[in-house]
Amino acid sequence: MTVTVFAPAPQLTVTIEQQAGDVELHVHPGSQGIWQARMVVALGVPVTVCITAGGETGDIIRRLLEQEDLTVRPVARESGSGWYVHDRRDGSRSTIAEHPGAALVRHDLDELCTLTLAEGLQSEVSLLSGAAGPDVIDPDVYRRLAADLGAHGSKVVADLSGDHLDAALAGGLTVVKVSHEELLDDGRAADDSVEALVEAAHKLRDEGAEQVLISRADQPALALVDDKPLLVTLPALQVVDHRGAGDSMTAGVAAVLARGGDMEEALRTGAAAGALNVTRHGLGTGRGEAVEQLIKRVELTPLD
Repeated sequence: MTVTVFAPAPQLTVTIEQQAGDVELHVHPGSQGIWQARMVVALGVPVTVCITAGGETGDIIRRLLEQEDLTVRPVARESGSGWYVHDRRDGSRSTIAEHPGAALVRHDLDELCTLTLAEGLQSEVSLLSGAAGPDVIDPDVYRRLAADLGAHGSKVVADLSGDHLDAALAGGLTVVKVSHEELLDDGRAADDSVEALVEAAHKLRDEGAEQVLISRADQPALALVDDKPLLVTLPALQVVDHRGAGDSMTAGVAAVLARGGDMEEALRTGAAAGALNVTRHGLGTGRGEAVEQLIKRVELTPLD
C-alpha cells in the first residue's frame, strides 16, 4: 500500500506572514508533487517521492523533505532548484520574486526516470505531477513513464496540462485529473458549461485516460467513470486559501486506489480532501480524520 510521486522539480517556498504584532517567515519545500505527497501521507498511505535537487536551494529542499514523513529519493541536478518568495501580510498572496528553475538536462532526466520506474514498480499507484514552468521538463518524459509503469501493473494517476498532459495520455493513464481552466486554456473545452466539459472528458478518455476527474474551482467537480458522467458535489466550507485544492483532490484519489478502493470511494475522498485544503493556509495539508468526516457529505449525482 504505497504511492510513488514523481515530483521532478520541487521549489523552495518562502512566505512572509503577519501574525498579531509579529512578522513571520515560513520556509518549506513546495511544488505540486510535494503538496500531493503530503496529503497522501495525511490519509495514511506511505509515499516515496522522486525529485531532482541542485544548488543551495536544492540542498535546503532535500534536507527539509527528509524531516517530513516521506521517503525521499533525490537526484542531484546540474542546475539550481527553483524557488519563490510570497508576501501574505495583508491576507492576500502577492509574489515578490520567483524562479521555476532551469530546464532539466538529459542526464538529470535519465537518472530521475530510472529512479521513478524502480520505485513505481514497487507501488500500487504512481502519481505524475508537473513542474512550476512548462519548459522545466520535456513532456515526452510523461509518456515514457506512463507507458512503462502502466505496462507493468502500476495504476498511473496524472495531474497535468498542456503538452505534458498530451504526452501522459499517449502513454496511458488510470486516472487523469485536470481543472476546467486548464481545459479552456488548452482549447480542449469550448466553454465552461457542464455539457462542454463532459464532452472534453469523453475526449480525454478516447486519448488514453480510463477515468477522468475535472475540478471546477468553487463549483461541483465532474467525473467520467466507466464512461458515465457524474457530478461531484464538495462540502461547502469557508475558504482561507483556494490554492492546492485540486492537488489535494488528486492525492485523495491516489490514496484510495493504493488501498485497493474503487473509483466512487476515490472520488468522495478526493472531493473531501480538496474541500478541507481550502480551509487552511498550508498547501496539501489537513488531517485524515477530518477528511473521513467530510467524505460522508460528498454527493455523487449521475448526469443524463
